[in-house]
Amino acid sequence: MRQYYWSQPSTHQTEPSLAAPPQPDEPELKTLRRQHELILNAVGEGVYGLDREGKVTFVNPAAAKMIGWEIEELIGQSMHSVLHHSKPDGRTYPVHECLIYEAFRDGQIHRANTEVFWRKDGSSFPVEYISTPMQDQQGDLVGTVVAFQDITQRKWAEALLQRTNEELEMKVVERTAELQQANKQLQELSELRSRFISMVCHEFRNPLNNILLSASSLERYDAQLSTDHRREYLNGIKTDVERMTQMIDDILVIGKIEAHKLKIRPTSLELVQFCHSLVAELQLTSSWQQLIVINRHHHLIAELDEKLLRSILTNILSNSIRYSRDRSPIKLQLSKRKGQVIFRVTDQGIGIPREDLPYLFEPFHRGKNVSNIPGTGLGLNIVKRFVDLHNGQIKVNSKLNLGTTFTIALPLQYYTRLA
Repeated sequence: MRQYYWSQPSTHQTEPSLAAPPQPDEPELKTLRRQHELILNAVGEGVYGLDREGKVTFVNPAAAKMIGWEIEELIGQSMHSVLHHSKPDGRTYPVHECLIYEAFRDGQIHRANTEVFWRKDGSSFPVEYISTPMQDQQGDLVGTVVAFQDITQRKWAEALLQRTNEELEMKVVERTAELQQANKQLQELSELRSRFISMVCHEFRNPLNNILLSASSLERYDAQLSTDHRREYLNGIKTDVERMTQMIDDILVIGKIEAHKLKIRPTSLELVQFCHSLVAELQLTSSWQQLIVINRHHHLIAELDEKLLRSILTNILSNSIRYSRDRSPIKLQLSKRKGQVIFRVTDQGIGIPREDLPYLFEPFHRGKNVSNIPGTGLGLNIVKRFVDLHNGQIKVNSKLNLGTTFTIALPLQYYTRLA
């Protein structure tokens, strides 16, 4: 078993003792010292004793091992110079500031857990220590006993706990911000829905009033109305019913998109033939307008949803027909650029006022200059939503009374946008 060492006390000092028991005889003293030695050798904490000059009088194996010294090398040395000479930041630790020395200067027990001890190899480790003054039989201070332990693991755990707490606090802050943002969005959505409902009621009220007025006139003045007048009233009713039906269909489409129930189904689509066929269909119902397809490609294949693309182009072309002068040409230009297919619809119609452009794709918004030209104000909102579903972009360039150009850019190959 490794032995622990006592220094020989000086002639003017009495053997350190915390009490003053009766003086034992020599065999008892040896036995007692042996018991003390066994206890100190078994203790896991570092323990050492100092005389009033700060010199080592005894040290246990655990203390010597933690600081990398041999026990016999430490006896008689200034322990402050050995292991307590510098502060954690490397600055010199003056002896007169040392709490270990303070213990036998003021006779009080001193504790610390924010300092470091230094090993023989020059490295350091955080410690927690307690310095307890020792008295002789007459009650005079003769030194101090220091017990210490390496708290590296504790400091690591505390730092980890601190970092974890900071991360949790940060997550709480982030989550709170997310909830506040979500709450704000819910409020905005609630306001949007309220406005939407108000707009729907308003838009339905006008055609319903027209239908009611026409029906009342037919009933009241049936005998006085000519065939042409009756036909005019009936055609007005038919037009208003069709407008309401179109609004209902458009609102249902918007509802499906917002509820994420409308899924895009891209397929391989030959766009040259598609555009020519679409223009030919529209030309049958608008013979007073000239629709032209401009294209430099013999074939152009893209991965798009045919139904949604048809709705996009039909809405824009129908608007161009509706807001253009008779016989003025409307052009649908098809091209390809940097992995995108470009559809450009150009007309020479009434144009869009500058102040209306920022609100062009909002539900029920219509330009100030549309007068009594029929329309629901939902078509361009649906166009924008369908373009977004394709991960595309739409731009508008318009000059009042000179015409409008819509440019739609869609990826040639559909991809899923990451959240």
